[in-house]
Amino acid sequence: MNFKYTGLILALTLTSACSPANNEPIDQSTHQTTNEPINLTEAELHRHIAVLASDEFGGRAPATPGEKLTTDYLQQQFELLGIQPGNGDSYLQAVPVTEITVTNSPTLSLRGGDYIADLSYADDMVVATYQETEAVELVNSEMVFVGYGIVAPERGWNDYADIDVRGKTVVILVNDPGYATQDPALFNGNAMTWYGRWPYKYAEAALQGAAGALIIHETGAAAYGWDVVRNSWTGSQIVLSAEGGGTHNSAVIGWLTQDSARHLFNGAGLNFDNLVSAAAQPGFKAVPIKDIRASTRLSNTVRTSSSNNVIAMIPGSERPDETIIYTAHWDHLGTNPELPGDNIYNGAVDNAAGTAALLSLARQFAEHPQPPKRSVVFLAVTAEESGLLGAQWYTENPVFPLSKTVANINIDAPAVTGPMNDMVVVGYGNSELEDYLRDELVKQPGRYVVAEPHPERGSYYRSDHLNFARQGVPALYAKSGQDSAEHGPEWGAAQAQDYVDNRYHSPADEYDASWDLRGTVMDIDLYFGIGHRLSQENTWPNWFDGNEFKAIRDASAAERAQ
Repeated sequence: MNFKYTGLILALTLTSACSPANNEPIDQSTHQTTNEPINLTEAELHRHIAVLASDEFGGRAPATPGEKLTTDYLQQQFELLGIQPGNGDSYLQAVPVTEITVTNSPTLSLRGGDYIADLSYADDMVVATYQETEAVELVNSEMVFVGYGIVAPERGWNDYADIDVRGKTVVILVNDPGYATQDPALFNGNAMTWYGRWPYKYAEAALQGAAGALIIHETGAAAYGWDVVRNSWTGSQIVLSAEGGGTHNSAVIGWLTQDSARHLFNGAGLNFDNLVSAAAQPGFKAVPIKDIRASTRLSNTVRTSSSNNVIAMIPGSERPDETIIYTAHWDHLGTNPELPGDNIYNGAVDNAAGTAALLSLARQFAEHPQPPKRSVVFLAVTAEESGLLGAQWYTENPVFPLSKTVANINIDAPAVTGPMNDMVVVGYGNSELEDYLRDELVKQPGRYVVAEPHPERGSYYRSDHLNFARQGVPALYAKSGQDSAEHGPEWGAAQAQDYVDNRYHSPADEYDASWDLRGTVMDIDLYFGIGHRLSQENTWPNWFDGNEFKAIRDASAAERAQ
């Protein structure tokens, strides 16, 4: 055995067995693996995930003691590998955040004519706010159904045309018209666009002056059940601290169950199904929900603090100002004291596993005999679960110029169920980075590239790479799919669905020492191969023609020429 590897395994074992904050021992019973790892990478993945997803880390919520444990651990691992800080002399990039927590159990009261409904918090609806204040309310707010809530001039679509929603509460469908109709000529057909994502819908409603914005949940269109909405939106909400305390946002945002929405529409004498169908057709006009008014009041605690992205880098030997950036989010949902029983959202798959993969990549670059000619950056971002906030902050305040950022390779919730034949490209057909991926896959016989099986879920718009893409940086999000090399595609699909149904964004997403991480190791090898090749070249991968981000990248070429 390579003695360098032997020493590193020992070092990792020691660091995994102690708390990075105070060197107090972590209970080893929660961290020991029971399977026999195939190699160093699998062994280190198990050790890193076991620590990061442990109960001691409390679910790794931003601006909590769990964050301090997490960021300390990451810094220690980078230091152990001899990889230098990526933000001057610091591994940390401060991200100003505000935590807003609803302290009452608000009721959404709907009144109009003979219609009376008091929707209960968490069961019938959830409401929250992005305004950084101790109390917000809706008082007899008029309601308007605005279809999908989209303004897309390039597509000839405006759900807010000819209606004034200032001071009113808009009710919005999730996803976009392409998904509803399955018409490939409408938006992106079955594949969700940015317009289908809830952050866009809330932002557009605020631009239109709406006082409230409520999205109607539907499991297929949202790609997750009501339990995910309940778990994600009833706890503390993290936002980037904003000038003016976020008063540019709507006062109240939230979700309605579909049953609640149907009841509301029926109470207003409106046919829910007919209006949903009409909303997916070009030329749809927003419809007032007749005389019904909405009222609610939220009491909040507001805590402004600073979270941190963690940045490490290996400087390029020839072109250090040109960077390849690997990303993974270190955060998860934290601990919910109101939840009975197990109330820690450990986030083992999402994304302790991805963060562990980032550390493994860092080790491989640090030990490779051919140093990179371009700089390689390892960026562990905060507050992904709150709306990709850490990545947003980085791309709005980049440490390394985005015009000279060669590529972003993102790692989020890697598979933990063994080798898969298929390598799924989320957002398939976007950029030339897919060609690099295919070249690396040749080294793993039997593997092949496929498009994501559920493009309607909009996964390309739901992880940190999106912020790089929106700045024009080609961004690759790819990982093992569902065609199990040992059990077949049906088994693999069942495993993936079981995770979505039973563990995603729930306390059940816990580390399991029996996980088969061989497939994760194979994917890491691909990520490394792509990044290492880019670090030796002087090429600038681009988006494919027709991609929505290509014009931004093309414009940055002039900056690189200076």
